[in-house]
Amino acid sequence: MSETIRIAFVVNDLMTEQDNYTTIRLARKAIARGHQVAFVGLGNFIYDWADGICAMAHVSKNAQFDTDSEYLAYLHGGEPDRRRIVLKDWDILMLRGDPAVEMGKRDWAPSSSLLFAQLASLNNTIVLNDPKHLTDAVNKTYFQNFPEEIRPETTITREPSEIERFLDAHDNKGVIKPLQGSGGQGVFIINEENRQNLNQIVEAVIRDGYAIVQEYLPAASEGDLRMITLNGRPLKVDDTYACLHRFSQTEDHRSNISAGGGVEMVTPPDAALRIAEIVGPKLIDDGMYLTGLDIAGDKMMEINVDTPGGLNFIEDMSEVNFSGAILDDLERKVRLQKQYGGTLSNRELAVL
Repeated sequence: MSETIRIAFVVNDLMTEQDNYTTIRLARKAIARGHQVAFVGLGNFIYDWADGICAMAHVSKNAQFDTDSEYLAYLHGGEPDRRRIVLKDWDILMLRGDPAVEMGKRDWAPSSSLLFAQLASLNNTIVLNDPKHLTDAVNKTYFQNFPEEIRPETTITREPSEIERFLDAHDNKGVIKPLQGSGGQGVFIINEENRQNLNQIVEAVIRDGYAIVQEYLPAASEGDLRMITLNGRPLKVDDTYACLHRFSQTEDHRSNISAGGGVEMVTPPDAALRIAEIVGPKLIDDGMYLTGLDIAGDKMMEINVDTPGGLNFIEDMSEVNFSGAILDDLERKVRLQKQYGGTLSNRELAVL
């Protein structure tokens, strides 16, 4: 048995968590190892004049839950102990909130929680992903920091005329989506057949902010890959990569699982592994510990740095304990933090 560690998961709200979320899988596996687990909502942080960063948290009991559904039923049943915790007493703070969920509802919540997390990282608590860079990385403009050769051609704007100009230059084909969003929400594929609806589509996308317009990648017609990276490298256990092929099962061609897409396990092709190799150094430099790369052909379409999901589907299909590998790594980081007497920076620990 490994040494017990304390892990606090930051989520939008415990009551909105679902049994197919990666967070629930990781938490269930953690308590099965005897680790202490707590859930902190985005609006439940406290800055205390004496204790520093605290939070009102739901602290889970340590027990063996056979399924994620069983564990979620316990969490939603009002049984977890809700109490005030002092985060400097916790080893790991995992940031798993989805900013897109809060748009138009609690716009203040994601940015405020990241500021609290930055302060928490000044103590010995390891905060993942690194909150200083996560402030920038949750916005899709972060994507433009990676080499052009692995990115589709892109325009980011709120001007309808600029979107039309982009489509004119790309054979009337493109993908339009909100600059901040997830799960395939608000994503439109534009072609000659539906371009007459462009004005309505643009109006819907820019209602809450900027639109991002990308060239249409023919390879995306057959779906995309979701590749999980850990410490800036593809997550792999023995000979199996944590990699899914997601494909559309509906007429709107979205391959996201949450949008009705199908999934199957795959070994990533050389082109995908090359993309992971190219983006790895920046992920490491920015402390992006756990991410999801979305790849079509030889291009990366998106990078999920706040709530990379799919781990439960990957584990269930492959019967490989990827969440166990992540927990092994978290335990290793805590050991290193103690061995170095807290002298390693949060960003160093994020990808060490």
